[in-house]
Amino acid sequence: MSTGDAKDKVRCEEALSEIFLLLDKECSPGRDAELRRHIEDCPPCLAEYGIDEQLKHLLARKCGGDHAPDDLKSRLRASIRQTVATRGGVTVERTEVTIEQRTGE
Repeated sequence: MSTGDAKDKVRCEEALSEIFLLLDKECSPGRDAELRRHIEDCPPCLAEYGIDEQLKHLLARKCGGDHAPDDLKSRLRASIRQTVATRGGVTVERTEVTIEQRTGE
């Protein structure tokens, strides 16, 4: 859990709701730094980040050549925005979904 230190502006709920934005490098540099600082100092959030990172790599390996339809991408963007707003109390103005094929992992 967050230490509650005045320097720690990120709550666990925010960090957890934005983990995939962080993993996908969709945060601003400042927000990326805030989230990483919180995650590094919060064992439960760090554990969740590690699980989500492994899941993302597994999905990339197993589904690397498949491309999602545009309609699915739009629905995912809307769902991500809604989840972030509901769980983290923040809004995401624009979310890009990029699927790339990785080789050699």
